[in-house]
Amino acid sequence: MELTKKTHACVRIEKDGRTLVIDPGAFSEEDAAVGADAILVTHEHLDHFDEGRLRRAMEAEPAAEIWTLASVADQISAAFPGRVHTVGEGDAFTAAGFEVEVYGQLHAVIHPDIPRITNVGFLLDGTVFHPGDALTVPEGRAVDTLLLPVHAPWNKVAEIIDYLRAVAPRRAIDIHDSLLQDHARPVYDGMIDKLGGTDHGRLTPGAHIVVG
Repeated sequence: MELTKKTHACVRIEKDGRTLVIDPGAFSEEDAAVGADAILVTHEHLDHFDEGRLRRAMEAEPAAEIWTLASVADQISAAFPGRVHTVGEGDAFTAAGFEVEVYGQLHAVIHPDIPRITNVGFLLDGTVFHPGDALTVPEGRAVDTLLLPVHAPWNKVAEIIDYLRAVAPRRAIDIHDSLLQDHARPVYDGMIDKLGGTDHGRLTPGAHIVVG
Protein backbone atom coordinates (compact mmCIF):
# COMPACT_ATOMS: atom_id res chain seq x y z
CA MET A 1 0.00 0.00 0.00
CA GLU A 2 1.17 3.52 -0.74
CA LEU A 3 -0.06 6.25 1.60
CA THR A 4 -0.10 9.89 0.50
CA LYS A 5 -0.52 12.54 3.18
CA LYS A 6 -2.98 15.28 2.33
CA THR A 7 -3.49 18.43 4.39
CA HIS A 8 -4.72 17.98 7.97
CA ALA A 9 -6.50 14.67 8.68
CA CYS A 10 -6.87 13.42 5.11
CA VAL A 11 -4.90 10.55 3.58
CA ARG A 12 -5.04 8.73 0.24
CA ILE A 13 -4.06 5.06 0.17
CA GLU A 14 -3.49 3.11 -3.06
CA LYS A 15 -3.28 -0.64 -3.56
CA ASP A 16 -3.49 -2.73 -6.72
CA GLY A 17 -4.52 0.26 -8.80
CA ARG A 18 -7.39 1.31 -6.54
CA THR A 19 -7.60 4.30 -4.21
CA LEU A 20 -9.21 4.83 -0.81
CA VAL A 21 -9.43 8.27 0.84
CA ILE A 22 -10.13 9.00 4.50
CA ASP A 23 -11.53 12.30 5.81
CA PRO A 24 -11.35 14.78 2.91
CA GLY A 25 -12.47 17.72 5.04
CA ALA A 26 -12.54 21.47 4.55
CA PHE A 27 -8.86 21.88 5.46
CA SER A 28 -7.72 19.35 2.88
CA GLU A 29 -7.18 20.00 -0.82
CA GLU A 30 -10.23 20.70 -3.00
CA ASP A 31 -9.54 17.58 -5.06
CA ALA A 32 -8.42 15.43 -2.13
CA ALA A 33 -11.02 12.75 -2.84
CA VAL A 34 -11.30 13.07 -6.63
CA GLY A 35 -10.35 9.79 -8.28
CA ALA A 36 -11.07 7.72 -5.20
CA ASP A 37 -12.85 4.38 -5.52
CA ALA A 38 -13.84 4.46 -1.84
CA ILE A 39 -14.12 7.22 0.75
CA LEU A 40 -14.26 6.78 4.53
CA VAL A 41 -15.42 9.57 6.86
CA THR A 42 -14.84 9.31 10.60
CA HIS A 43 -17.30 12.00 11.76
CA GLU A 44 -19.21 15.13 10.83
CA HIS A 45 -16.85 17.96 11.85
CA LEU A 46 -15.95 20.18 8.90
CA ASP A 47 -12.24 19.41 9.01
CA HIS A 48 -13.10 15.75 8.30
CA PHE A 49 -16.36 15.98 6.34
CA ASP A 50 -16.93 18.46 3.54
CA GLU A 51 -20.01 17.78 1.44
CA GLY A 52 -18.65 19.65 -1.58
CA ARG A 53 -15.49 17.56 -1.70
CA LEU A 54 -17.49 14.36 -1.41
CA ARG A 55 -19.87 15.41 -4.17
CA ARG A 56 -16.99 16.22 -6.52
CA ALA A 57 -15.46 12.82 -5.90
CA MET A 58 -18.72 10.94 -6.33
CA GLU A 59 -19.58 12.80 -9.52
CA ALA A 60 -16.09 12.29 -10.97
CA GLU A 61 -16.18 8.53 -10.37
CA PRO A 62 -19.69 7.03 -10.83
CA ALA A 63 -18.63 3.78 -9.13
CA ALA A 64 -17.18 5.47 -6.03
CA GLU A 65 -18.79 4.68 -2.68
CA ILE A 66 -18.70 6.17 0.82
CA TRP A 67 -18.63 4.40 4.16
CA THR A 68 -19.36 6.51 7.23
CA LEU A 69 -21.43 6.80 10.39
CA ALA A 70 -25.10 7.78 10.40
CA SER A 71 -24.60 11.48 11.18
CA VAL A 72 -22.71 11.93 7.90
CA ALA A 73 -24.64 9.41 5.82
CA ASP A 74 -27.90 11.18 6.64
CA GLN A 75 -26.56 14.38 5.04
CA ILE A 76 -25.42 12.92 1.72
CA SER A 77 -27.06 9.55 1.07
CA ALA A 78 -30.09 10.99 -0.73
CA ALA A 79 -27.86 12.49 -3.42
CA PHE A 80 -26.18 9.15 -4.16
CA PRO A 81 -28.69 6.32 -3.66
CA GLY A 82 -27.09 2.99 -2.89
CA ARG A 83 -23.57 4.43 -2.81
CA VAL A 84 -23.41 5.63 0.83
CA HIS A 85 -23.10 2.97 3.53
CA THR A 86 -23.68 3.46 7.24
CA VAL A 87 -21.25 1.71 9.60
CA GLY A 88 -20.50 1.59 13.30
CA GLU A 89 -18.23 -0.03 15.84
CA GLY A 90 -17.71 -3.74 15.25
CA ASP A 91 -18.55 -3.62 11.55
CA ALA A 92 -16.22 -5.01 8.89
CA PHE A 93 -16.45 -4.55 5.13
CA THR A 94 -14.46 -4.48 1.91
CA ALA A 95 -13.95 -1.13 0.15
CA ALA A 96 -11.93 -0.79 -3.08
CA GLY A 97 -10.12 -4.01 -2.26
CA PHE A 98 -9.23 -2.95 1.30
CA GLU A 99 -10.45 -4.95 4.29
CA VAL A 100 -11.81 -2.38 6.76
CA GLU A 101 -12.70 -2.80 10.45
CA VAL A 102 -14.54 -0.14 12.45
CA TYR A 103 -13.57 0.85 15.99
CA GLY A 104 -14.89 3.47 18.43
CA GLN A 105 -18.12 5.29 19.13
CA LEU A 106 -17.59 8.83 20.40
CA HIS A 107 -15.53 11.90 19.61
CA ALA A 108 -13.00 12.88 22.26
CA VAL A 109 -14.17 15.38 24.88
CA ILE A 110 -13.54 18.96 23.73
CA HIS A 111 -15.09 20.54 26.83
CA PRO A 112 -17.67 19.18 29.29
CA ASP A 113 -20.14 21.85 28.13
CA ILE A 114 -19.91 20.72 24.50
CA PRO A 115 -22.02 17.64 23.67
CA ARG A 116 -20.02 14.73 22.31
CA ILE A 117 -20.78 13.54 18.80
CA THR A 118 -20.18 10.12 17.28
CA ASN A 119 -16.81 9.18 15.79
CA VAL A 120 -15.38 5.99 14.36
CA GLY A 121 -11.88 4.85 13.46
CA PHE A 122 -10.94 2.67 10.51
CA LEU A 123 -8.36 -0.14 10.45
CA LEU A 124 -7.24 -0.99 6.91
CA ASP A 125 -6.03 -4.50 6.04
CA GLY A 126 -5.29 -5.05 9.72
CA THR A 127 -2.29 -2.72 9.56
CA VAL A 128 -3.10 1.01 9.17
CA PHE A 129 -5.36 2.74 11.71
CA HIS A 130 -7.00 6.17 11.37
CA PRO A 131 -8.81 7.01 14.64
CA GLY A 132 -10.56 10.20 13.54
CA ASP A 133 -10.99 12.56 16.51
CA ALA A 134 -10.63 10.07 19.34
CA LEU A 135 -7.89 8.16 21.07
CA THR A 136 -9.41 4.78 20.30
CA VAL A 137 -7.27 1.70 20.84
CA PRO A 138 -8.15 -1.16 18.46
CA GLU A 139 -8.00 -3.81 21.16
CA GLY A 140 -6.40 -7.09 20.23
CA ARG A 141 -4.90 -5.79 16.98
CA ALA A 142 -1.22 -5.30 16.24
CA VAL A 143 -1.25 -2.00 14.36
CA ASP A 144 1.66 -1.47 12.00
CA THR A 145 1.06 2.21 11.12
CA LEU A 146 -0.92 4.53 13.39
CA LEU A 147 -2.13 7.82 11.92
CA LEU A 148 -1.60 9.99 14.98
CA PRO A 149 -3.90 13.02 15.60
CA VAL A 150 -1.09 15.12 16.96
CA HIS A 151 -2.73 18.51 17.55
CA ALA A 152 -6.37 19.48 18.19
CA PRO A 153 -8.57 21.50 20.55
CA TRP A 154 -9.46 18.23 22.25
CA ASN A 155 -6.01 16.88 23.08
CA LYS A 156 -2.70 17.63 24.77
CA VAL A 157 0.69 16.15 24.06
CA ALA A 158 0.72 13.97 27.19
CA GLU A 159 -2.46 12.25 26.01
CA ILE A 160 -0.99 11.73 22.55
CA ILE A 161 2.15 10.14 24.00
CA ASP A 162 0.10 7.83 26.25
CA TYR A 163 -2.12 6.92 23.29
CA LEU A 164 0.91 6.04 21.20
CA ARG A 165 2.19 3.83 24.01
CA ALA A 166 -1.21 2.14 24.35
CA VAL A 167 -1.54 1.28 20.66
CA ALA A 168 2.18 0.45 20.37
CA PRO A 169 2.39 0.52 16.57
CA ARG A 170 5.57 -0.15 14.65
CA ARG A 171 5.35 3.37 13.24
CA ALA A 172 3.28 6.54 13.79
CA ILE A 173 2.65 9.22 11.18
CA ASP A 174 1.21 12.61 12.17
CA ILE A 175 -2.23 13.68 10.99
CA HIS A 176 -4.59 16.38 12.28
CA ASP A 177 -1.71 18.83 12.19
CA SER A 178 -2.67 21.84 10.07
CA LEU A 179 -3.28 24.04 13.13
CA LEU A 180 0.20 23.30 14.45
CA GLN A 181 2.56 26.12 13.51
CA ASP A 182 5.93 25.29 12.02
CA HIS A 183 7.93 26.62 14.96
CA ALA A 184 6.02 24.30 17.32
CA ARG A 185 6.63 21.14 15.30
CA PRO A 186 10.15 20.47 16.65
CA VAL A 187 8.80 20.74 20.19
CA TYR A 188 6.10 18.14 19.50
CA ASP A 189 8.48 15.96 17.50
CA GLY A 190 11.05 15.96 20.27
CA MET A 191 8.63 14.93 23.00
CA ILE A 192 6.85 12.29 20.94
CA ASP A 193 10.11 10.86 19.60
CA LYS A 194 11.63 10.67 23.08
CA LEU A 195 8.62 9.37 24.99
CA GLY A 196 6.33 7.64 22.49
CA GLY A 197 8.25 4.39 22.35
CA THR A 198 8.03 3.86 18.59
CA ASP A 199 9.21 5.20 15.25
CA HIS A 200 7.50 8.53 14.70
CA GLY A 201 7.47 10.89 11.74
CA ARG A 202 5.48 13.39 9.76
CA LEU A 203 4.92 13.96 6.08
CA THR A 204 4.37 17.20 4.21
CA PRO A 205 1.16 17.26 2.17
CA GLY A 206 1.73 15.37 -1.06
CA ALA A 207 4.52 13.19 0.32
CA HIS A 208 4.01 9.46 0.39
CA ILE A 209 5.33 6.28 1.99
CA VAL A 210 4.81 2.54 1.64
CA VAL A 211 2.71 1.08 4.49
CA GLY A 212 1.44 -2.34 5.41
